[in-house]
Amino acid sequence: YKFRDLTIEELKNVSKTYPNFTFSMNTYTFKDGSQKDLLNFSGTVPVKYGSSYNIPIQLWILDSHPFAPPICFLKPTANMGISVGKHVDAHGRIYLPYLQNWSHPKSTVIGLIKEMIAKFEEELPLYSLSSSDAARQSELLSYIAKITEGETDMKSRSKIGGKNEGCFNKITVVGAGDLGIACVLAVAAKGVADRVILLDLSEGAAKGGTMDLEIFALPNVEISRDFSASADSKVVVVTVNSLGNAQTYLDVIQSNVDLFKGIIPAISHYSQNAVLLVASHPVEIMTYVAWKLSVFPKSRVIGVGANLDSERFQYILTNLLKAEVLAKDAWVIGEQGEDKVSSWTSYNSVANQMEGMAARNSREKVANRAMEILKGKGQRSWSVGLSVADLTDSILKDKRKVHSISTLAKGCCNINSEVFLSLPCILGTRGVIEMTKLEEDPLVQEKLQSSAESIHDLQQQLKL
Repeated sequence: YKFRDLTIEELKNVSKTYPNFTFSMNTYTFKDGSQKDLLNFSGTVPVKYGSSYNIPIQLWILDSHPFAPPICFLKPTANMGISVGKHVDAHGRIYLPYLQNWSHPKSTVIGLIKEMIAKFEEELPLYSLSSSDAARQSELLSYIAKITEGETDMKSRSKIGGKNEGCFNKITVVGAGDLGIACVLAVAAKGVADRVILLDLSEGAAKGGTMDLEIFALPNVEISRDFSASADSKVVVVTVNSLGNAQTYLDVIQSNVDLFKGIIPAISHYSQNAVLLVASHPVEIMTYVAWKLSVFPKSRVIGVGANLDSERFQYILTNLLKAEVLAKDAWVIGEQGEDKVSSWTSYNSVANQMEGMAARNSREKVANRAMEILKGKGQRSWSVGLSVADLTDSILKDKRKVHSISTLAKGCCNINSEVFLSLPCILGTRGVIEMTKLEEDPLVQEKLQSSAESIHDLQQQLKL
């Protein structure tokens, strides 16, 4: 357990409050077939629903606790049936808002159990069975026991093309808002992934776009509310944004930070070798937050950054302004929004090949025209989704293609702080392979340093 002392201290409090719980270590089998020895505890919680009931439960404590929520199950006896409802599925898995919004140190196991009791008092999760139903229930309980104790037949794992699930090009999209759904549709259309998981963290049953995805059942797309469904993803795309009532820009960012606290550690736990691709706003700061919370190497935490703007910029130069040679080395870099700037890679820039001020001035005029046209292009969810699909394609296929993405800018352009800015980078299966060298332009460097300073000032005010 990574945070052993914190876990022990919390479970001592659980034992004091609920002395009937018994603790043990057992093997837990996740949805993808992977297994891990985990601490778990079983017991009953008191629920009043007309009469008083003792509801049997079992909680599995992940090895990243308390930064990831427990996995919770009902543990009915043979004469009890499971009432499938808003908070309980057919296998007795328990889903609660408290679990979805888990954030240490605010969230605790004691708090979780209290909400569990409150929800069960609204909708009783178990009922009494007849003798014939009890026999069938006994068979179901035996099967569930085999799952949680690691006795499943490993040959029953899903296979595609003769490969085990862990070998798939699997992508998880976190967040089922318009942007998350747009990313799922774009990735599915691009055909870059064998499986796409849409992790819906919203409270309540699937609705809106997620309901439509379920109705029309896209192949290889799965909707889940369970972090474990994301296990062994090659790329995890984070699209969530807080919809709170924050009053200031800093409050908005802090709300997103608090949201990330309950998501990034859990995602990192289940997909320890993934590339994290952040599309949440503001992308530079949220990519920094994801990097800090995941403890991943900087190469495997990137933001969508100015990839979309760069692709549009190059398209405008090539197709509208007929400057195809210029477009090959042209990039939009820096901070998303009004402060983004155009730049050029140094190893093949036209200005280096064509001597004289006239050539440089001509290039700058064309670039300025392209940037003016670019300003009129908004970024809708579907267009960002296409950009995300483009980036995941380069990562999963190890294309070694250059993209302008948010990456740690420390050490570039005399930037000394830990900030993320869009810079041209070569992408592969392990994320950023190499940062492409930019042409030295004092004005561009000054703008990047100014962006880095303002971003760093905001980061210093955040509570991570």
